[in-house]
Amino acid sequence: MGFFTDAYDLFCISLVTKLLGRIYYHVDGSPTPGSLPPHVSSAVNGVAFCGTLSGQLFFGWLGDKMGRKRVYGMTLMLTVLCSLASGPSFGHTPKSVMATLCFFRFWLGFGIGGDYPLSATIMSEYASKKTRGAFIAAVFAMQGIGILAGGMVAIVVSAAFKNYFPAPSYAVDPVASTVPEADYVWRIILIFGAIPAALTYYWRMKMPETARYTALVAKNAKQAAADMSKVLQVELEEEQAKVEQMTGKQANAFGLFSKKFLARHGLHLLGTTTTWFLLDIAFYSQNLFQKDIFSAIGWIPKAATMNALEEVFRIARAQTLIALCGTVPGYWFTVGLIDIIGRFTIQMIGFFMMTAFMLGLAIPYDHWTTPGNHIGFIVMYAFTFFFANFGPNSTTFIVPAEIFPARLRSTCHGISAASGKLGAIVGSFGFLYLAQNRDPAKTEHGYPPGIGVRNSLFLLAGCNLLGFFFTFLVPESKGKSLEEMSRENEDEGPTAESNVAVGYTGTAPVV
Repeated sequence: MGFFTDAYDLFCISLVTKLLGRIYYHVDGSPTPGSLPPHVSSAVNGVAFCGTLSGQLFFGWLGDKMGRKRVYGMTLMLTVLCSLASGPSFGHTPKSVMATLCFFRFWLGFGIGGDYPLSATIMSEYASKKTRGAFIAAVFAMQGIGILAGGMVAIVVSAAFKNYFPAPSYAVDPVASTVPEADYVWRIILIFGAIPAALTYYWRMKMPETARYTALVAKNAKQAAADMSKVLQVELEEEQAKVEQMTGKQANAFGLFSKKFLARHGLHLLGTTTTWFLLDIAFYSQNLFQKDIFSAIGWIPKAATMNALEEVFRIARAQTLIALCGTVPGYWFTVGLIDIIGRFTIQMIGFFMMTAFMLGLAIPYDHWTTPGNHIGFIVMYAFTFFFANFGPNSTTFIVPAEIFPARLRSTCHGISAASGKLGAIVGSFGFLYLAQNRDPAKTEHGYPPGIGVRNSLFLLAGCNLLGFFFTFLVPESKGKSLEEMSRENEDEGPTAESNVAVGYTGTAPVV
């Protein structure tokens, strides 16, 4: 539910940016409805990503210092409060509304950022090694459900307001096409994200700390055994001496970025950060041609032919269909197959197929944009989304939670995730400018000329290909315990893993 809420809050803003432009940036006499200026649009859409990047680093580090459970509650409260505050966005002038909206969405993103390393780490430390990949993938798959929920809420709210407050299209009456009540629509959609987050607070607080953190970081085997006894409903006895033997080894005393860490996990961290960075550049830049697809198949008519609420409804419906057909299935294919074919294979297949489909869109780009060939373009586009989610978009979240030592696990996942969000910022905004037409007369209003969509697609294919090769730095963790992957038990002999209070190996609870 945490990731469901995070996805809803992060992605629902794209449903209402057109409405914000109509309400706050209307220009009398303009043949087209008002739209957010490029710098305002970038700020409104991107400020939450900046907050998320900061939150991933900060809460990832804090999760290793204070414990997963305590920090998990902090991130949730911050998410709830800032989601509620994003709706009112105090002020009545365009500048004040956008400024306060950006302020609260930054801190909303900061709270959401903490959920990335903590959710992944908590699930990895609780799950059986035989089904760990599926459980972590299921957490991340809720992102697709959250995106779907955002579209559905926007559909319901906009349809209700559209029914109660009918209005002419912009072409008929520019002023009357945006009813005053439309200002409530975007606020309701943003505030709604606080509800599922608030509902999960009780269960987060009831959840015990993970046994791996309590035993291997806090070094309290008695508490770890008591917590796992509640979770597994099996009586367990602590072995404090075994925990002290494992945690006291000099071989496991290294810090983050020490020579020992770099020797053991330096290439692993390079692999997880670069693959997530390259994946998110491609994944988040795919909205470059969403508007072309939606317009080509008639899902979204020209803005001037609709009123403000009709436009929100059409955008929400189109994005919901894309999520339903392309986004959600890929996530759940990963859940079903990751513990069968492995993380490495899924990530390699995903990057390779994304490269192939990006090239399939770019090479005959003029053919796809010709009337009559749009269906092929849509199919190719849907497959790039499918193989992103049945591929590196899922595995880059899973692997960093499995391959690093317990005392650095949350921090390293946060660093990897922050690298991904940096890629998201590059993909969302760098390519928004790059993809502009090379002819200044054909660029979107307010944007300078770029390299064009076709050349941008070639560049994105190159990012995917680089991701394919950097995947070779990431180890396969299928069927292995967390201690085996992090080498925390490497000097303990063949029975070490089964003797130490670190959780549940998949066959029986052990202490």
